[in-house]
Amino acid sequence: MNSLIVATKKVWVIALLSVLFGGVAWALIEPNQYTESPILLEQQGYQDVQEDSLLSVLENRIAKDPFNLVATIIFLCAVLHTFFTAKFNALAHLFEKRHREYIVRVGRTAKQKPYIDAKDDVSFWATVFHFLGEVEAIFGIWCIPLIASIVLFYDWNAVESYIGEVNYVEPVFVVIIMSIASTRPVLFFAESAMRKVAKLGRLSPAAWWVTILTVAPILGSFITEPAAMTIAAMLLGRQFYKYQPVKRLCYATVGLLFVNISVGGTLTHFAAPPVLMVASTWGWDLVYMATHFGWKACIGILISNAAYFVIFRKDLKALNLRVAAISREKDQSGGDVLTEEPIPSWVTGVHLAFLAWTVFTLHDPALFIGGFLFFLAFIRATAHHQYDLDITKPLLVGFFLAGLVTHGGLQTWWLDPVLSRLNEGALFFGATVLTAFNDNAAITYLASLVPDFQNNVVLQHAVVNGAVVGGGLTVIANAPNPAGQSILSRYFENGISPLGLLASALLPTAIMAACYILLPF
Repeated sequence: MNSLIVATKKVWVIALLSVLFGGVAWALIEPNQYTESPILLEQQGYQDVQEDSLLSVLENRIAKDPFNLVATIIFLCAVLHTFFTAKFNALAHLFEKRHREYIVRVGRTAKQKPYIDAKDDVSFWATVFHFLGEVEAIFGIWCIPLIASIVLFYDWNAVESYIGEVNYVEPVFVVIIMSIASTRPVLFFAESAMRKVAKLGRLSPAAWWVTILTVAPILGSFITEPAAMTIAAMLLGRQFYKYQPVKRLCYATVGLLFVNISVGGTLTHFAAPPVLMVASTWGWDLVYMATHFGWKACIGILISNAAYFVIFRKDLKALNLRVAAISREKDQSGGDVLTEEPIPSWVTGVHLAFLAWTVFTLHDPALFIGGFLFFLAFIRATAHHQYDLDITKPLLVGFFLAGLVTHGGLQTWWLDPVLSRLNEGALFFGATVLTAFNDNAAITYLASLVPDFQNNVVLQHAVVNGAVVGGGLTVIANAPNPAGQSILSRYFENGISPLGLLASALLPTAIMAACYILLPF
């Protein structure tokens, strides 16, 4: 273990110094020569031969611009990094332990030799590895070698040109909608509404489990998926995870939540990011979404919840009995009773109005950012009815999404030819698989640019169906997933395992796929 730690330190130090000094030196030597980004070639710029195989097309595109391959390798490294977060967190804990032991030794020596100072109780390497183990920070971290590579292949002006072309509206929107949805008035309003449904099951953890996993995803079609994910994750923490269910049930719940949220926003044309990317281009409105996609999603959610309820019925029953026993000891009914000071209805109404304003103006960052500034002022004026507004988690989620779209924009060189060569069935399953390794909104956006899709409703439905069905397989598959990850990770030792999430999401993903394939068009 000691040799592993030393080797890991050396690798990260050498890599960081190489990136910093190499990038700076090249930027100073190489003159700026680009007024537009040279990185993203137009499709016609590759001069593909339509009769060539997919492999030949990709080889041609790499030959035209070798940076394509570099950008994808960096992106794959970031994806692989997500699978090693638990290892980094374990190393961080080890560094913390050794640092505490060191502090004790130095403290004892300082008593005998006053000229020896005890160090501060901060371990640099523990902090570094904690940061490397934060899922929300991964894609931002890998933007460092990405930017250095752009500088090495082109120059600094190319970095500025590319970053200026990336659309960061969605990350900013998610930060703001998460911040509003996590406030005390909004959370209590949602909890009070769902409490009426959970009462049918006597407010047991199982009743809350079913209610939250059913109502919140469908609610996402109206308040957007990121807001629904925030509310659902926080309520699951308050009413379910805090009772420490068994590990397999913890993972089953988060996997089911991610899948349900991904499809739950398809009742409308503005709530789900993958739908938002194509709705205006293909002329899909609210009625079209509800009649072609939304009703299938609702059926899939009900079947998935019922299936997991049956599979984990013994675990849910045991949890109900344990919580009931605790409640009897405290002379309380099942579930949490809100004993805090009630919130005036006008305060809740204003919060909901700000939430509605943010959803209504989601295409106009100047408007929803301005509204958020007014919201912060209102929070300050009504502080006695609020929790302290913690914007750290929303900012980390925004950082995650910003890094993801920065990397994702450089994957068009291989995603476009892959999507354009698939038929209906292959496109559905291909979009589902690709979504697990890239944001599903990026998949549908690229599909909207493919000429073959413009007048082919069958292909349009196949790619959107696959994108929303696969949105729960990984934390990077759907924009709201990092929000759920950020809120619920504290209930899992060393965070949520990517493999555990994938395994728990497979069954509901298969059920959703069957609903979209087998139910009538």
